Formats: sequence, structure tokens, C-alpha cells
Amino acid sequence: MHDDPDQVLSAASNDRSPDLRAEAFQGVRAARRNELAEDYVELIAELIHNHGEARPVDIATRMGVTAPTVAKTLDRLARDGLITRAKYRSIFLTEQGRALARECRHRHEIVLRFLLSLGLDAETAERDAEGIEHHVSERTLELFAAFVSRN
Repeated sequence: MHDDPDQVLSAASNDRSPDLRAEAFQGVRAARRNELAEDYVELIAELIHNHGEARPVDIATRMGVTAPTVAKTLDRLARDGLITRAKYRSIFLTEQGRALARECRHRHEIVLRFLLSLGLDAETAERDAEGIEHHVSERTLELFAAFVSRN
């Protein structure tokens, strides 16, 4: 027998300790910090795959930001060991960057398939998956994947 979802949700909310809530908030903040790097790395991998190269001007256009914003983010990605680049040249992912791009793509595909299996239209599912993929836990991803494989 299944419990009433509203009662389960209410009980879960009431049982959350302040420490557990603080931990959840910290997790969300950490995910937001990583979200930008993940979006850039994923976009760089896509540009390289589709066009043979990733140029800052293309990143700026796709991300809807200015060239200085891209330059600042690329500096951070280089410091973090995710990309290599030279002035006025294409951007390349390091092995670490390629691994992160693969991981992001995998998470995105699982979330997207899950949302589509719920009956969400493709455009909304794609847009929502882009946000959810950065914040979903490994356990939730496993459950999403299992759900999709059953349907």
C-alpha cells in the first residue's frame, strides 16, 4: 500500500533537521558554482564535435554573453585544468575536460529521457534537463535511468 504523497511530503519536510537543510543548501550552492564550468565544457565539446573547433566568439554567441565574460571564464577553466588555449586560437579540452563533458552529456541524456517518458514535450524537456542535470544526485540519476528502462 502506498502512502498519500502529500502526507509523505509533509512528513519528510517536518522531519528535516536544520543541519540537513543547511547541508542541502550547501549542495545547491556548490552545484551552482560548478554549473557554469560544466555548461562551458559541454558547449566546447559540442562545438569541437560539430565544427572541428571551439572559438571564444562562438562560445559568446551561443551563451549570449560578451567576449570579456567568455575570456574570464576560459581563464578559470584553464586554471582548473579543463581546457588549453592560446591567444587568438581555438580552445581544446584537456582529458579532464573531456571526461567532465562526457559526464555532463550522460547526466543530461538520462534526465532528458526521464522527462520525455513522463510525457513532457521535447522543447520543455530539453530546457528543463539543462537545469536539472547540474543539481541531480547520482542516486536520483540511477532511479531516473531505471524508470526509463522499465518504460
